[in-house]
Amino acid sequence: MSRDILTIDTSFASAFQLEDLELHDLEAIRLILDGTSVIDWHKLDLDTLDKVDAFLRVSCVDPQDEDDMERLRFVLNQAVNYLEEHQGIRLPEDLRNPEDVREVFVAASTWSGRFRRHQAMACMILKLMHTINHMEAADLKHRLPISEAELIDRVERSIISHANEMRREGYPLQAFYSSRKTRTSVISKLLSKRESIAATLYDKIRFRIVVDTPEELLSLLAYLSRKLFPMNYVIPDESHNNLLDLRLALQRTPRLAELSKKLQRLSNDEVGDEQAQLNPFSARSYRVINFIVDYPIRVDDILAHEGIKATYLLGRIVYVMVEFQLVDRETAKTNEEGANAHELYKERQKKVVEERLLRGSLKKSSPS
Repeated sequence: MSRDILTIDTSFASAFQLEDLELHDLEAIRLILDGTSVIDWHKLDLDTLDKVDAFLRVSCVDPQDEDDMERLRFVLNQAVNYLEEHQGIRLPEDLRNPEDVREVFVAASTWSGRFRRHQAMACMILKLMHTINHMEAADLKHRLPISEAELIDRVERSIISHANEMRREGYPLQAFYSSRKTRTSVISKLLSKRESIAATLYDKIRFRIVVDTPEELLSLLAYLSRKLFPMNYVIPDESHNNLLDLRLALQRTPRLAELSKKLQRLSNDEVGDEQAQLNPFSARSYRVINFIVDYPIRVDDILAHEGIKATYLLGRIVYVMVEFQLVDRETAKTNEEGANAHELYKERQKKVVEERLLRGSLKKSSPS
């Protein structure tokens, strides 16, 4: 297991104040905690080009780079072709051939009265662009002469550099560290899962972030979705949250309480038994925010080394799955005590693996 630890001075005020959060931040936080999909959204909240540019940058797309924008235009055209040729939906000219592709993001974020259909069509285009881009990035990843381990190294360096930036900004982190599963841990996990193939493992690299108090988790989630990863690549149905009650957290700040009324759907964020069981081998008292992100990483240098011209066909970005665990200091301590102790977790897993190897059965674990 490799580990890089950053211990950060907590005497500084948070560099990311709750009062600075906007509706798009709240939607991103909701998506992270719920594990829902942007494909099910009916409205975006990027109503200015500056906001669109910020979103593109966290997606590893440079709005000032001609090749990146040409790639974005190419993906837009594919989305338009799919909608018109396969779905029979005729799009207005300003959406099917916009002067600036970024205007589609703004259109998907704006509606009033009779323009509702126009906004809905812009959303449809962006959903297709999201899907097509991810599909083609996977194709590019398979074609590259680079191992998964090397890509994970790049991701680790990228995320640790962001952690260093947070430290320079005085963000109140207690710790920010990475870990990777050992070979024996991977074997044990595969044997303890019904889907015993390597493709089902999402946590080959994991980042654990510890803040001082539970109140800081909300701003941390907003910071990560603005600065570290695009919220649309949070893996659906792989989020677990039995630590942060979003509804209650928003009510503590008057401005956020008012803003939350505009959320598309504020889910039931109260912690329940079915949410609390994050892992069949974790004790029921184990509390954490846990989610998986398909993290974008640029591979311009590899393409150049192979003599491959930067192309709009497959782009210059690939994605690597990364697990994030967020917790406050006191909860982190409690998570290591009693039935939550890591040694007991491993023992519960070991018993299930042994049972399965001996008798070919995989029973649900019932941790106390």
